[in-house]
Amino acid sequence: MKTKSIIILLFTITMAAGMVSCDWLKESPESSLTDMQVGDSDEAAASWVTGVYSKWIYDMFCWGYFPRVLEFDADYISGPDWLFGTFGAGNFQGESDVTDALWKGCYGLIARANNAERRIRAMQNISDEVKQNAIGEVKFQKAFAYFLLVRAYGAIPIQSESETAEQSQPRQAVDSVYHYITAQLVQAEDMLYKNTNAAYQSGHVSAGSAAGLLAKVYATQAAAAMPAGTEIVVRTGNTYDILSNDKKHYAPLQSKTLLKQAVAGYEQMDALVLYEQAALWAKRVIDGEYGQHALLAYDELWKKVNSNASEFLFSVGTVNGDATYKTSVHTHYSGYFTAAGSDFRQSGGWIGCTRHWYDLFDHDDYRITKGVRHRWRYYTQEQSHSGFYYPQDNEYTIMATGYDLNGKYVAPPTGVFADGVSYYYSQDAQCLAFTTKYDDVTNNAIENADANWPFLRYADVMLLYAEAQNELGNLEEACLYLNSIRRRSNALMASTSGVGSLDSKTKMRSAIIEERAKEFACEADRRWDLIRWGIYLDAMNAIGGSDDAGVSKVRYERNLLFPLPVQEINTNKYINENNPGWN
Repeated sequence: MKTKSIIILLFTITMAAGMVSCDWLKESPESSLTDMQVGDSDEAAASWVTGVYSKWIYDMFCWGYFPRVLEFDADYISGPDWLFGTFGAGNFQGESDVTDALWKGCYGLIARANNAERRIRAMQNISDEVKQNAIGEVKFQKAFAYFLLVRAYGAIPIQSESETAEQSQPRQAVDSVYHYITAQLVQAEDMLYKNTNAAYQSGHVSAGSAAGLLAKVYATQAAAAMPAGTEIVVRTGNTYDILSNDKKHYAPLQSKTLLKQAVAGYEQMDALVLYEQAALWAKRVIDGEYGQHALLAYDELWKKVNSNASEFLFSVGTVNGDATYKTSVHTHYSGYFTAAGSDFRQSGGWIGCTRHWYDLFDHDDYRITKGVRHRWRYYTQEQSHSGFYYPQDNEYTIMATGYDLNGKYVAPPTGVFADGVSYYYSQDAQCLAFTTKYDDVTNNAIENADANWPFLRYADVMLLYAEAQNELGNLEEACLYLNSIRRRSNALMASTSGVGSLDSKTKMRSAIIEERAKEFACEADRRWDLIRWGIYLDAMNAIGGSDDAGVSKVRYERNLLFPLPVQEINTNKYINENNPGWN
């Protein structure tokens, strides 16, 4: 059953991306289509919905700000200094990622959604079923935008749904924002088609999308509301050991017990009540109340042909090679080649994960044996017959070079490395654990290839259900759903009894959080897990300074929230100060 990946086509009807320069809580009137232009029909309703969806591509993703604004500030993610910049090093003030992409982009999307909902509700020549589904789609998009905003900024304005309301709005408390989000999603869940409905359109959100997002929203609140001092074991530590011969080797992972810090804005919430809601909504999706959803086999998961499969509850994609509705996802994570079928990357493929992330996995886990790039070449290496390999350990080093880590010759290169190319390893941003998730595109030799960005997967719903069940005291149920994800990836099964078992809430909690880090790597999820669990500062600073690529991971209290854009403070009469620590 296909579902839910937004493919932005070349529209004959679209909405401009312009914003009022002095206030980002509303789009300019000239950017909105009128009833006369669009009409009053099923097709007209679809046009308004398309206008909301299109905001993700033009202008939130097309300039490269998304997904990096959600992705770069995390412990296991890394890349070259020139790309990560001051934002990747923790200085969020004045960064266009924070200002243009997240704040301005999300509020622009919300403004479109509010306008589209008003227009669709006013239509007379439209079937009730189509009207309800269309409104449900824009409600989902609005709720998702607010979810991104409240996680990043804390208290935020809620934009009035009235067309005549004052543009400036005061910040609303975190719990009020979540109440609004859940209300929108509950309504959307009841209005949207199931993905098994004959009228459901592949590439759009469905009732299962809304229910799955509800599970994530409730689990986010629940984790943040857990008591300060809750224990979570994270495997991390300093990046390098310095040996006596001055050679740097990666330091082994250390299991560090971190104590949850209170998360501002969530102190008065009831964690267990919220986890009950998270479990409820997740289980409804799992039990098939909203259609058919299933995990794809690992070898099928990241194929382009399956980008609309039911595992993908909400993802954003684009048309291959389009100059306007484009993303840089494929370029940034996979890189593009000199020509289709070439062995040589022209550019890109910069963003990856650190060695500490790679070392989290079991030896035969598909997410590193198949999900990580182990050899690759750039066009600059053609004449020298050279290339890179990963990781630097005895197994892969011997396979790639014939020498072990002590420089002793063992055997000729073997397997895929026995191709006459001289592979080498570089201890910098050139050699990271680069994902293969975004490799399969229509044309891998162009910058703007059609890689989808997965915002919400069915695997997420299953792990959220496991998380909720653990906190509610049901370890066996939690273990069952944790193993459903591990089984798909050929990982070792977890158990609640025996040697090395997950026989306590703390052990199970830690295992589930770690599983999320492995499963959703390079999907803009890790920072927000660290934030909601109140371990962001400790996890980042446990690295001891800089990561594998030299990106600074030192963080302070101010990094817990993004700064509000200065322009918003200057123009919104209800806001006169920024988040703590930001000027």
